[in-house]
Amino acid sequence: MGLKMSSIITTQSRSTLTGLLIWMMLAMLSTGVSYAADNPDHERARQAVEAGDVLPLRTILDRVEREYPGQVMEVELDREKGEWVYEIKLLRKGGALMKLKIHARDGTILGFKEKNDKPYRQGEPR
Repeated sequence: MGLKMSSIITTQSRSTLTGLLIWMMLAMLSTGVSYAADNPDHERARQAVEAGDVLPLRTILDRVEREYPGQVMEVELDREKGEWVYEIKLLRKGGALMKLKIHARDGTILGFKEKNDKPYRQGEPR
């Protein structure tokens, strides 16, 4: 009788767990779709990539990871003086924080600064 009771409990637990997991997955999916559909910034960025005005984020991040290894903490895509600019914040080895400004159309590094450091602009001595 003890074996039968634990079998029933296990079956009920699996059923409850499966239902909970399905509910969580649906909640996450609907949130992601809703966020993308309701977020005008996301839509604006997507349109800029499709129009060829902006390189895809993956292309930019591949370049950044090669030249400035570290963990990407934050990415923004903004319009500055009529141009699209990616701003990427990195956590570098040793804990240094770095902020890069990158021309979104061609991937050119416009400037960067590390925490407690002066800004650096392309073409200036380091």
